[in-house]
Amino acid sequence: MTDNTSQDSNTASYNLTGHFLIAMPSLNDSFFNQAVTYICEHDEAGSFGLIINQQTNINLKQVIQEMKIESDEDYKTEQSIFIGGPVDQGRGFILHRPIGNWSSSLIVNDNVALTTSKDILQAIANNKGPDDCLVALGYAGWSAGQLEREMADNTWLSCPADEQIIFNTPVAERWKAAAKLIGVDLSLMSNDAGHA
Repeated sequence: MTDNTSQDSNTASYNLTGHFLIAMPSLNDSFFNQAVTYICEHDEAGSFGLIINQQTNINLKQVIQEMKIESDEDYKTEQSIFIGGPVDQGRGFILHRPIGNWSSSLIVNDNVALTTSKDILQAIANNKGPDDCLVALGYAGWSAGQLEREMADNTWLSCPADEQIIFNTPVAERWKAAAKLIGVDLSLMSNDAGHA
């Protein structure tokens, strides 16, 4: 009995669902430079999430028109679309709260879900969507064990996510704001990777 409990708590300590991955300053990858990624699912098969601080030059109105969705005049037309990550960039993902009841959603926690079905975009275009949403193209994904290896190599910081940063913090401030959740000032960190 004690062994099982110990094993379960060990496994839980590695579950990053609902956490931020914060790119270290030394990470110069074109997609992940200064990225904050919200992890939507993490298990033994791998993990995936959305980058929440990289906007495209596309706005919501363009997406709604492209998809030929009928809309009200006064919905959030200028809302920016985000680059969710390098995988499957032709596909849209909507991170939102509250959860609601949509055709295809992954429930991340009690407040936040990730939806991929068209019905949520129809609702947003008619001012009947969730209170807060982030619309992204593509996602970030890691195969089994890959994210754990990258974290061991000091590529990422991680911490439980703050939904205010996802939905309310200005995009340019999200990287530093996420790091401050764990008391890290990224402007004081060197871009050179290394160990003390």
